[in-house]
Amino acid sequence: MTSNTRVVVIGAGLAGVRLARRLGELGVSAVLVGEEEHSPYNRVLLAEVLAGRYAPEVIALPTPERLTRGRVVHIDRARRQVHLADDTVIAYDTLVLATGSNPVLPPLRGLFAPGRHELPEGVHAFRTMDDCLDLSGAVRRGSRAVVIGGGLLGVSAARALAERGAQVVLAQQGERLMERQLDPSASGLVLRHLKGLGVEVHTESRVRGVRCVEGAVRSVEMADGYTLGADLVVLACGVRPRAGLAQDAGLAVHKGVIVDDELRTSDPHIRAIGDCAQHDGQVYGLAAPALEQADVLAELLAESLSASPAGPRSAEGSAGYSGTRALTRLTLATGSSPAAAGPLDLAAFGEHTPLPGDDVVQLADATRGTYRKVVVRDDRLVGGVLVGELGTVGALARAWEGAEPLPADGAPLLHLLTNDGGS
Repeated sequence: MTSNTRVVVIGAGLAGVRLARRLGELGVSAVLVGEEEHSPYNRVLLAEVLAGRYAPEVIALPTPERLTRGRVVHIDRARRQVHLADDTVIAYDTLVLATGSNPVLPPLRGLFAPGRHELPEGVHAFRTMDDCLDLSGAVRRGSRAVVIGGGLLGVSAARALAERGAQVVLAQQGERLMERQLDPSASGLVLRHLKGLGVEVHTESRVRGVRCVEGAVRSVEMADGYTLGADLVVLACGVRPRAGLAQDAGLAVHKGVIVDDELRTSDPHIRAIGDCAQHDGQVYGLAAPALEQADVLAELLAESLSASPAGPRSAEGSAGYSGTRALTRLTLATGSSPAAAGPLDLAAFGEHTPLPGDDVVQLADATRGTYRKVVVRDDRLVGGVLVGELGTVGALARAWEGAEPLPADGAPLLHLLTNDGGS
């Protein structure tokens, strides 16, 4: 089977779906190729499905009209074609890679049996809807679950499993939870929240291996020799850009697929957005930059294609992509179980670790479990962390994104930290 189209997008995640929708609004037809059998969904909300708060259909994204299900196995740049595993061939004028990222599988002893590439029974990655549904189907009240990784995904998974009644242990190799997003004080509040749910947290704790019996996990071995009994193991050890297709096609790849300010790869007919793309040396791995890149690329392609019916060219009239000042936000919502703790909202942006000479403003309320901190450098807000009540996050984010000098007396900054009407 062979079909022709002008724009082909590989990847039906947040970035790919957003791009296809925006192109449609701008009058540009695009074919979206998605590998998963499920309808496109918001991956950010998978933990809500695991916790039982949302059914899978609640986190579904609007399905584009031209969605092709299949796995792309080869990009023929000379003929401008993509080849699918079922022998379908789709021609393109412009190809967009929105292939996302893959979970990092740590080199644990016993994780893979000799000659096998499947995870043992009871060991789960937590990246796709299938991962989520498999894990959800396996967890039982009283199940012994070990979550490996204390970043944003690991904290979310531990919270969700605890709400389902599992006995959860979270093992974090670093010295604190969510260390990429939070400072020590904010991380301590997350730790307190998880402990309130009954989650046992081990920081500065490295997992050495898993022990399986007849192909099913039975325990987790720590580097210090301590053994944790386990019915379930969740691997939340980060992600890496899914750039294999690009690399096999001969595109420039470093940490991710290298793109310029027009999100163009080393092939002028191929663009890349989202988790797989590396712009100006940075791979974001977050939803907000992926969506912004999709919006920018839609405008670039619409302008380019309307200007040149024969194919894409430089869209000189568009501003291009100059990077995203990303704000990380997470809500650990109230669950339905009797043991569920109250909700915990988190937000972090910019640089929350001050440099010498920076000014720091902090407000903390240990009783209410709230914490607010901002860092000011040369009279500009350069970052902040908020835990608990996030009423001020909107105003703070706007001040940070604008990068405008703050008034010298500092009063308006204190007002931003304390005025809950600022969101």
